[in-house]
Amino acid sequence: MDPCNPNPVQIRAPHAAGDPPPQIVAATSDDVPLILDLIRELAEYERLPHQVLATQEELRDSLFGSQPGAEVILAYAGTDAVGFALFFHNYSTFLGRRGIWLEDLFVRPHWRGRGVGSRLLAHVAELAVERGCGRLEWWVLDWNQPAIRFYERLGAVRMDDWTVYRMTGEELRRLGSSRGDASQGRVRRDLTSFVPSTTADNP
Repeated sequence: MDPCNPNPVQIRAPHAAGDPPPQIVAATSDDVPLILDLIRELAEYERLPHQVLATQEELRDSLFGSQPGAEVILAYAGTDAVGFALFFHNYSTFLGRRGIWLEDLFVRPHWRGRGVGSRLLAHVAELAVERGCGRLEWWVLDWNQPAIRFYERLGAVRMDDWTVYRMTGEELRRLGSSRGDASQGRVRRDLTSFVPSTTADNP
């Protein structure tokens, strides 16, 4: 199956016998405290709690302000929130079409194995298809074998030919201010001699 154009029916896992199917709803600004709680739970699971710097105010502004940077959906079992997904649009120059980047997908531990993750991912895939997107992409930690098996069962393809780069903190500020700072002449020279690869966009 092409993960860039998934068939939502194929990736709907049945919920456990006796469990009502989880309901997927779009989050609103009233859900910000819940979203932050889920982000922190995800970070604990990924062994990265020290990296969560987000506040309720920042989430409210960046997700529900005048220029929302991402969308959030929540999974509910009755009145209990049991998982969430956060995603946003990216763009493929090779396809000439938008895509969706799945930043976070998390199901609370006692609800795993009941089809909640499949329903969340299927919902995002449906949005991608409805919006004419060319692909749906995400990262997964190398050690997270349960998630890797889950994604590959759905037909997702591992992109082994690519390496992720990230720039944050002082390095990001230094590069971002290099154009107007005479002390950053070396950075400017490096940028001038840099020839971008034509494969900067994932094929």
